[in-house]
Amino acid sequence: QVQLVESGGGLVQAGGSLGLSCAASGSIFRLNAMGWYRQAPGKQRELVATITRSGRTNYADSVKGRFTISRDNAKNTGYLQMNSLKPEDTAVYYCNADVQRAYYSDNSPSWGQGTQVTVSS
Repeated sequence: QVQLVESGGGLVQAGGSLGLSCAASGSIFRLNAMGWYRQAPGKQRELVATITRSGRTNYADSVKGRFTISRDNAKNTGYLQMNSLKPEDTAVYYCNADVQRAYYSDNSPSWGQGTQVTVSS
């Protein structure tokens, strides 16, 4: 049993910043690739950023230069620092991780429940 819990969402004015956290707990041998996704009303869920265990990152063009994804492997926690926020960033943000639950296990994807980010103009 693995749980991912996002935190840090809220209401912020355009141009402001928010930092999101994703804490993984449960049966975890190793937390591998992680990612942040978001879904706005009436839109498909979209990829925001990904990070490998070794720290290689990728970003959606819409957030590149404004958002930073990071992780602390010792804490099984991922982060998304969101700067220069725009109203179009408003969405529910979800954490995703590939979890290896034992040394003999393959990766299994896990998702958090999401945290609301609202950016006002």
